[in-house]
Amino acid sequence: MSFAFARSRYRQAETLVQEAATDPYDIVFVTLRELNRSLGVLARTQQEARPLPSDHVNRVLTAIYILQSSLDFEAGGDLAGDLFQLYEFARFHVLKGLRGEEGARLTEAAAAMGDILDAWQQIGSQVKAQAV
Repeated sequence: MSFAFARSRYRQAETLVQEAATDPYDIVFVTLRELNRSLGVLARTQQEARPLPSDHVNRVLTAIYILQSSLDFEAGGDLAGDLFQLYEFARFHVLKGLRGEEGARLTEAAAAMGDILDAWQQIGSQVKAQAV
């Protein structure tokens, strides 16, 4: 596969994701899904004792920034604070792994983000029903 073809496919996929995510629920869902996917890649890479791929590190950090900055601490109360801390846990350990430090808990971070994604999917039908 040529580089130009790969780049073209990536841009097409990116455009499809951007078009599909139009409401706040979908935007958070896509962001969580991509965070979960990239954290999984980082966790597997760490287990194989290889350097973390920078593209997935960047995706994780960008997703965490999006998710943290979208939290409403007034309306979300303790839940928003707890989510912020979980995102911060993931960010901290990704950066630790990127620096090659011992004790980067990427598998735990990936599991925590997977749990958040699962919970978000479960409330999806409720959110969509309220919007109608």
